[in-house]
Amino acid sequence: MNEASMIGMLSTTVSFGALLYLACIGELISEKAGVLNLGVEGMMALGAVTGFLVALNTENPWLALLVAMIVTAAFALIHGVFSVVLGAEQVVSGLSLTFLGLGLSAFFGKSAVGNPPGAILANVDWGPLSDIPWAGPILFQQSPMVYFALLVGLLTSFLLTRTSIGLALRGAGESASTVDTAGHSVVKIRLAAVATGGALAGAAGSYLTLSLTTSWQDGATAGRGWIAVALVIFGAWKPGRAAIGALLFGGLLALKTRLQTFGVDFSPILLSMIPYLLTIGVLLIISIRARHRPSASPAEIGQVYRREER
Repeated sequence: MNEASMIGMLSTTVSFGALLYLACIGELISEKAGVLNLGVEGMMALGAVTGFLVALNTENPWLALLVAMIVTAAFALIHGVFSVVLGAEQVVSGLSLTFLGLGLSAFFGKSAVGNPPGAILANVDWGPLSDIPWAGPILFQQSPMVYFALLVGLLTSFLLTRTSIGLALRGAGESASTVDTAGHSVVKIRLAAVATGGALAGAAGSYLTLSLTTSWQDGATAGRGWIAVALVIFGAWKPGRAAIGALLFGGLLALKTRLQTFGVDFSPILLSMIPYLLTIGVLLIISIRARHRPSASPAEIGQVYRREER
């Protein structure tokens, strides 16, 4: 592997890592509030097709991104209402959201297949920084969504650990009755967390079609939403550790896309399986380790809270 190929692969690693990280942080926020949402894949797909269609018709990628985030936030609230307000089983509700999102994206995206985007999120020009050997193309010739993902991660870490908002959100996932006693609405906190998670999943989906692939096809998300869910566990519900995991799995996705370019004769099907097989392997290792130490997951994740149960 020559220098140019290595730089290209590392740059792609950062790009894919940012995509996974955005969706991961959204799920992390939701789970911190006590709501497991397995609809990330469907929300990403809906965000991807929404962003692409809006960009195709308006030629404004930023408007496309905003609309996609609003649509997926509202879409996520379907899960929020069923699981938080009505008390539905969160796993079933989340999986239903995935299937619904994939179906809607396939239906509305039919007309967009094969079309170029009306506009894309062009890479940021950092001037002289972009010309720095190695660091320039890897860190300073990226989509604005890479820097957005970094900002979201830093803000999330700060909000969760240093603010009263973060304390209330974490409390909703650890001891909802305590938060309720303190005068906060557990339902509102959880719904806000679910909507935020949906918006970030939609942003990740838009990033995929408006920057990484610059096209739409059915199944464009290709299971990346499931990797994002796994990254929350891999990162032990901590934004910093999740970032490391996102780069690791971003590297695996980058490796998959570049192995054939390097002349390695692998079955395309086998290459597509590698990131997901490794995801299963990592989760298996984490599960085994969790048997010998306390879990880092929120204590009341997946549990319905009713005020009369105090």
